[in-house]
Amino acid sequence: MDARGYFSVGVEGISKSFNLGNLMRTAHAFGASSFFTVNDAIVMSEVRGTDTSDSSLHLPFYRYPSVADLVLPKDCVLVGVELLDDAVNLPSFRHPLRAAYVLGPEMGSLSPELIKRCEHTVKIPAKFCVNVGVAGALVMYDRMVSLGRYAERPVGTSAHIK
Repeated sequence: MDARGYFSVGVEGISKSFNLGNLMRTAHAFGASSFFTVNDAIVMSEVRGTDTSDSSLHLPFYRYPSVADLVLPKDCVLVGVELLDDAVNLPSFRHPLRAAYVLGPEMGSLSPELIKRCEHTVKIPAKFCVNVGVAGALVMYDRMVSLGRYAERPVGTSAHIK
């Protein structure tokens, strides 16, 4: 993957270790620069069961006890991923070169305090909320396709009629 810029992935209020491990592994696979949690309820020793890439050995991992404690690098844009009416549909979103994506907990939404800190909010155009790990993977894939150095997709199909 030869993508431009950098990104971090985080979650607020996550409580299921397997979801966190899955999301950390996916962030590692997609080339995230770091990973963070805000107000998590996780036992880190339980995360290793699903984070089979040992992402914590490869990515800086930050645990922030509250939204007020969340610190981002200079010029890094916080992007909330949440199913809100006024959020931008992910396929229409122009990803910032320097971004931190934050997803909500398994059984709830991003806190109003965190939403206020977000410069953008995006939503995945689905009929209902998907698992936090799936949502994170979709956002990272969309970023990779949008900012990666890939050839344009063909307009038509490649099938030939004989």
